[in-house]
Amino acid sequence: MKSFLKKIPAISALAIGLFMGATMDAKADQLNDILSKGKIIIGVPENFPPFGSVGANFEHEGYDVDVAKLVAEDLGVELELKPITSKQRIPFLTSGNVDLVISSMGANPSRAKSIWFSHAYAPFFSGVFASEDKKISSPADLKGLKAAVTGGTIEDLELSKKLPEGAELIRFGDNAATISAFVAGQVDVLVTGNTVAAKVGQDHPDLKLKTKFIVSESPAFIGVKQGETNLLQWVNVFVVHKKLGGQLNELSKKWLGQELPELPTL
Repeated sequence: MKSFLKKIPAISALAIGLFMGATMDAKADQLNDILSKGKIIIGVPENFPPFGSVGANFEHEGYDVDVAKLVAEDLGVELELKPITSKQRIPFLTSGNVDLVISSMGANPSRAKSIWFSHAYAPFFSGVFASEDKKISSPADLKGLKAAVTGGTIEDLELSKKLPEGAELIRFGDNAATISAFVAGQVDVLVTGNTVAAKVGQDHPDLKLKTKFIVSESPAFIGVKQGETNLLQWVNVFVVHKKLGGQLNELSKKWLGQELPELPTL
């Protein structure tokens, strides 16, 4: 009994220490830290136009860069852009090198083991693209047309399952050859990712390229460090606010050449 009584002060000190530690951890909040510092560091694509790349003025630009600017503006803090590669997105977020990742990142169960995801903020998909005068809204409308696709891509594999008789899917060895065939008028339809199509549309405005229908979707989500509930909640409110206010639609038209489609929420 005496031995136990002697241990009470030590046990009490340990309990107090654990309680204080837990209290401090509970108070640790990334959103408040960002607001206190007056600065947010956001990871954006290093070289993945039109989401993020170095522009003609040697400054970083793109869809994701503009979204990052909106985030900083709504928080009322200074923005530091950190260009990152695809492989750096999760490590930079989990290590604290960036506060958020806005880098055309798709959500999947594997990635969700390491980080949290916001509501989707940007469309990212494989689709069928053609001039605005062509009436195409489904695979059935490709009958009698020639469609160019890069062989072995997700759009090739997915569209091949749905192609009607009388439609001709012409496979090329790489994106450059696929694009060249479409631009040269050798085919009627371009089957590719929306970012590739957006670049083709920017480079060749005379083609009046429009999205006809989507083959497969993988929208982009903002990455948040695990455990940062308040920051995730703020980001989700931000995404909804910018959807309703039309800002994301304007960015989609500016960088992707299309109206913002319906995007999933988490």
